[in-house]
Amino acid sequence: MLGYVTIGANDAETAHRFYDAVLGTLGWKAHMTFGEWRGYSLDGKGEGQSVWVCKPFDGAPASVGNGMMVAFSARDHAQVDIFHAVAMANGGSDEGAPGPRPDYGPHWYAAYLRDPTGNKLAIVFNQP
Repeated sequence: MLGYVTIGANDAETAHRFYDAVLGTLGWKAHMTFGEWRGYSLDGKGEGQSVWVCKPFDGAPASVGNGMMVAFSARDHAQVDIFHAVAMANGGSDEGAPGPRPDYGPHWYAAYLRDPTGNKLAIVFNQP
């Protein structure tokens, strides 16, 4: 199990606005902000898995990792649709509109997108 994921951002303000909106569709909220770092967790409690969005610690520009993607779990098809729509309305770019992905499994319903920095994200529902 993952403890946390760090997602690099070149423009922290834009990235935080994007992640405030899209993670909010999953019930995740910021639990801590310091400087250009913001941590998100379920209900903003700071417990369990978390996502940190920030400028890289080494001071170099954030860059997109080839093959790196963060996938978030959805509770149903509607949550996939809403996450994708909110991402598009907040500076994201489409990498695959919401819909079934039968090549990945009979119940796989997902959307793929990029955040304002270019990091690849997925939102997935995979239950019968």
